[in-house]
Amino acid sequence: MGASWLHGVCNENPLAPLIRGLGLTLYHTGGDNSVIYDHDLESCMLFNIDGHQVPQHIMIEVGDTYKRILAEIVKVRNEHPDDMPILQAISIVLNKHPELRLQGLAHEVLQWYICRMEAWFASDADIIPLKTWDQEHVLTGGHGLMVKGYDPVVKALANDLDIRLNHRVTKISNGYNMVMVTVEDGRNFVADAVIVTVPIGILKANLIEFTPKLPDWKASAINDIGMGNENKIALRFDRVFWPNVEVLGIVAPTSYACGYFLNLHKATGHPILVYMAAGRFAYDLEKLSDESAANFVMQQLKKMFPDASKPVQYLVSRWGTDPNSLGCYACDLVGMPDDVYERLRAPLGNLFFGGEAVSMDDHQGYVHGAYSSGLMAAENCQRHLLQKQGHMENLPLVPSVRHEMFETTIPLQISRI
Repeated sequence: MGASWLHGVCNENPLAPLIRGLGLTLYHTGGDNSVIYDHDLESCMLFNIDGHQVPQHIMIEVGDTYKRILAEIVKVRNEHPDDMPILQAISIVLNKHPELRLQGLAHEVLQWYICRMEAWFASDADIIPLKTWDQEHVLTGGHGLMVKGYDPVVKALANDLDIRLNHRVTKISNGYNMVMVTVEDGRNFVADAVIVTVPIGILKANLIEFTPKLPDWKASAINDIGMGNENKIALRFDRVFWPNVEVLGIVAPTSYACGYFLNLHKATGHPILVYMAAGRFAYDLEKLSDESAANFVMQQLKKMFPDASKPVQYLVSRWGTDPNSLGCYACDLVGMPDDVYERLRAPLGNLFFGGEAVSMDDHQGYVHGAYSSGLMAAENCQRHLLQKQGHMENLPLVPSVRHEMFETTIPLQISRI
């Protein structure tokens, strides 16, 4: 219901040694050029809101127009010094190039492409900034769905560690030589240093009290970063009644009304479809009960496949209101200062910051970004404590040792069924 992909199936990905060593299988869903829609086009089947299939040639033609629009919005960025939402930039392009305007079904397919972009950033097109939308550093190798999920990776990293679950932190008191962490039931834990890796949504909501208060430069960095939201409604059936493609998309007059199902049967062999929703639509779905949310997506599925059977089980994520996350991952905001991520990851005395939002090399929103930021925070924390104790030699980090345990020459296992 959470992270599902390895974005960048290559040796440069810091998670590659662990995934290789654990023998985990990846399922290829898209190549290097599919950042905005992370599935190859030939693996998609689109339907309109009445359940009629969209001809493949229209998908391809609109896709070409979409690429031309994206190329033109780069020119808009070069011509306008001030940042703006990507939706506004698209409007400027269409006014300047009326030949790129689409009508009827083609317009609805274009909205579906924009919907996929919104899913990538977990925010709406009127929030995605023109300045940075194409600036993230995406690793090579395409996108691989973790067939068994990330659970085996988490368990391997957690092995033999003292991890206290159900300890929601309410306060962090930072002193000169120690830090005290207070949890919800009032208990305190004292340490030499603390690494804060809670989601940016928790920091933005001020659910953890910092004593002394965070300095203005740190607080403004937290405020200047957005928190995206994307939810999943997973439906498990007793049989497969849908075609053997990876994505079943729904086109509509607005990107808000578009949607898509991920076909997990193709990757895992289980008769499961996962409906994906991002941005405002994701928040709106959270206002429904689990049953109502499942019924909503089943109504769409029934239009596409009248013989669709009822699900035997369903799961609904609610990341936007989850008290431990308040969203899914960080997203850029229009007009965001250039140094905001540097300020967010900067340590404060005995406090260090990790998590996907502070990852280096524009890997925000990625699992490998969260992982590498944790290693960076641990190294900085260790260096800080060694210097305090007068030991300048750099002892090997426990995470580095654990990392080497998984080093292997076995290639990443990625397939297409």
